[in-house]
Amino acid sequence: MPTASPRARQNNQAVLDALSRCIAACELCADACLDEEDPKMMVPCIRLDRDCADICRLTAAFIARGSDHAQHVLKECMEICQKCHDECAQHQHDHCKKCTEACKACLEACRAYAA
Repeated sequence: MPTASPRARQNNQAVLDALSRCIAACELCADACLDEEDPKMMVPCIRLDRDCADICRLTAAFIARGSDHAQHVLKECMEICQKCHDECAQHQHDHCKKCTEACKACLEACRAYAA
């Protein structure tokens, strides 16, 4: 099974950085949602935050090691990032706004990488 060269992996730094920022923003958002006045109202947001952080972690690992399956995982990552972005955009909380921005940046970086 061919692996990406160190130079090719280095060229992936932009997408890896965006994935990392998205993971952090989603984890922070999910945790902050639990402290909101009505956390039950935030359940869809929390679930998507967790899903998005997990798929971004997996995608980053696949890209970093040059997996032949990275493109497949990347497609799912973009779909979940979009859903997380859309959910967080419905809320006015600062942590949701930051998560929305991180998801958008991640989605753009993933699209550029996939192209």
